[in-house]
Amino acid sequence: MGASSGFGRGVAERLGEYKANVVLAARRTDLLEEVAAKVRTNGGTALVVTMDISKPEDVQRLKDSALKQFGDIDVWINMAGVGAIGRFWEIPIEEQAQIVDINLKGFIYGSHAAINQFTKQGYGVLINMGSIESENPLAYHASYAATKGGVLNLGEAINQELRLNGHKNIKVVTVEPWAFDTPFWRHAANYSGGTPRMAAMDNPDKVVNAVIWSSLHPRKELAVATKAKLTRFSHHLFPHTTERMSANIVHKYQIKTAPPTPPTSGSVFKPMESGRGVDDGVRARMKVEKKQLKMQKKQK
Repeated sequence: MGASSGFGRGVAERLGEYKANVVLAARRTDLLEEVAAKVRTNGGTALVVTMDISKPEDVQRLKDSALKQFGDIDVWINMAGVGAIGRFWEIPIEEQAQIVDINLKGFIYGSHAAINQFTKQGYGVLINMGSIESENPLAYHASYAATKGGVLNLGEAINQELRLNGHKNIKVVTVEPWAFDTPFWRHAANYSGGTPRMAAMDNPDKVVNAVIWSSLHPRKELAVATKAKLTRFSHHLFPHTTERMSANIVHKYQIKTAPPTPPTSGSVFKPMESGRGVDDGVRARMKVEKKQLKMQKKQK
């Protein structure tokens, strides 16, 4: 779920290279068909299911479609998600509620459907896309951080229940990346007053590779790339200091130096036409913005 762009699209297309049977789910049908064509070109098999992860009936329809087409499910990946950037009290409450519906309740629906199928089969891997914010919540991302903390706790609890009930061949993985250059930033609701951005973004291929690896070598938590690993380690040792330092970084990049932009609800309620790839050129945009800021300072 979440296969139309970003990490989800990258994972789907890469699975095609491994000749996998891939079920593609998201709200944007045209993009799913585009990804499906790439999966088939790469050598895999693709089934497209248009759905909304925040609707449990859609999640059930997705599961039924996958079983009808392929007979069983080896790996289930919950990867749909959306964020909201800005001061908590300035982001409309209905948008924050919808973020919970997508990022947390949607993952509960997907996890419930997957685990029920896995217990019938006797095996399976559930991969939930968390974030380094599952460990270390960031300022100006309050609702998003809350949902990602919930995703981590969801996976941890399910893993213990599976252990206690003898399901040794069923695993739940929470993947925890730092900020990566994907359409997430374009699609996020943004009430910060500045263009959506983050320090030290990485190439999304690192997360794509990590998800594929996790499907074969599942572990409970997987922090992706050096910055996520260091942040996780630091937060375990010095939680308050790490949160304070991280907040200062976000404040500098998002509030103090980001060029002005009007508020938007992004793709919280309905999908956007733009933001269709795996990489979204955020790093290149930020470089241009940085040069423009330097020129403005010189002119003053």
